[in-house]
Amino acid sequence: MVDLLNYDPNAVSNPNNNIFGLPTDEETARLVIVPVPWEVSVSYGAGTARAPEAILKASMQVDLFDPEVPEGWKNGYYMRQCDRKVLMKSDYLRKEAELYIDYISKGQEVAANQFMCKTMRDVNEGGNFLNQWVYDQTKALLDKGKLVALLGGDHSISLGYLKAIGEKEGDYGILQIDAHCDLRKAYEGFNYSHASIMYNALEEIPQISRIVQVGVRDYGSDEWDYLRNSNGRVVTYFDRDIKNRLFEGDTWKRIADEIVSTLPQKVYVSFDIDGLDRKLCPHTGTPVPGGFEMEETFYLFRKVIESGRQLIGFDLCEVGISDTDWNANVGARVLFKLCNLLVASNS
Repeated sequence: MVDLLNYDPNAVSNPNNNIFGLPTDEETARLVIVPVPWEVSVSYGAGTARAPEAILKASMQVDLFDPEVPEGWKNGYYMRQCDRKVLMKSDYLRKEAELYIDYISKGQEVAANQFMCKTMRDVNEGGNFLNQWVYDQTKALLDKGKLVALLGGDHSISLGYLKAIGEKEGDYGILQIDAHCDLRKAYEGFNYSHASIMYNALEEIPQISRIVQVGVRDYGSDEWDYLRNSNGRVVTYFDRDIKNRLFEGDTWKRIADEIVSTLPQKVYVSFDIDGLDRKLCPHTGTPVPGGFEMEETFYLFRKVIESGRQLIGFDLCEVGISDTDWNANVGARVLFKLCNLLVASNS
């Protein structure tokens, strides 16, 4: 039994300990973080598959005192080791996907090239594998009564967990922080692309009653048509509209309260790091100018809890890795806040 009650949160973090320097094991942890080192379908910058390991290292520098949830860490947070087989499969299929994307970007016909046809099949089969793997990992933890978080990897990693938590919790909504709608159908021919996660979630998981997207500032006409015809199942707060309201004298409090009012009782947070201003995540996979300060998103999450709604799980995705540790540093702090809020909402 790990004794967190006598652990000194002000001591220097032991690099041999787990996430945030905590001497926690999976059995006693209230919240288990499942790292998913996967980035097969990324369409611009790469590096997210190795984010979990970088965030683990950076997390050793995060102070455990959070004035809003002072002793949240005493619930025990534990991050599993990255599955090397998943990472190796991602690396292999990523190289295949890069060749395929380069091929179609030049206007070539896929049907005329047997190698490219096979590549597309292999990548789509890889997506099926990943969805099942994530579902199996998260379902087993949920069945044990654990709170569960996912750490990516690109945004495609979430589908298996969204299915598992729907089976456990029943109807729920997703609060999506993102620069993109992620409502594309089979983007670039890949059924389970990072750009299709919310489309796939809506099409495949009936328990999702609504997705509320916040901070979107880059999207296609097909996505625009989809959300307009969603009969309220998708509510999108575009970055442009939020900024215009603020410029004209509205307050973030009023806007945040309005966003929260559109959410159902049970809320899952899907946090794509590119929803933040790029200065906070310069090497995210698909950066877009604009976005939030970190504290603006934390304020919104607090409003969700203050409203009496329940956070049931979360994912954090698209943290890029570079020669510096800045991206992982920000990612670790977002992860810590989300962990604290999740345990506070389920205390």
